[in-house]
Amino acid sequence: MKKLVLLAGLATLAACSPKAQNETAEAANTMAADTTATMNEAASDVSNASDQAFGSAEATMDNIGDKASNAADTAKDTVGQGLKDAGNDIED
Repeated sequence: MKKLVLLAGLATLAACSPKAQNETAEAANTMAADTTATMNEAASDVSNASDQAFGSAEATMDNIGDKASNAADTAKDTVGQGLKDAGNDIED
């Protein structure tokens, strides 16, 4: 127990020295810079992923719209031809 108290006391004294304070400040600055860089990279990754997801959703919606439009055109043509055929049958 005495050794633990002695070690804690020595650590406290070492932390009070100007060199130790400078090293602690430098380490804190480095950690803060790393944290900022990591957060910026994460924000960029989320933004890029969001852009990609919205782009994909937009393309999917465009494809659905095109298919619906094509299906409507086909239905219109089919019904139109059916009406023409029915009219011709009535005339005959």
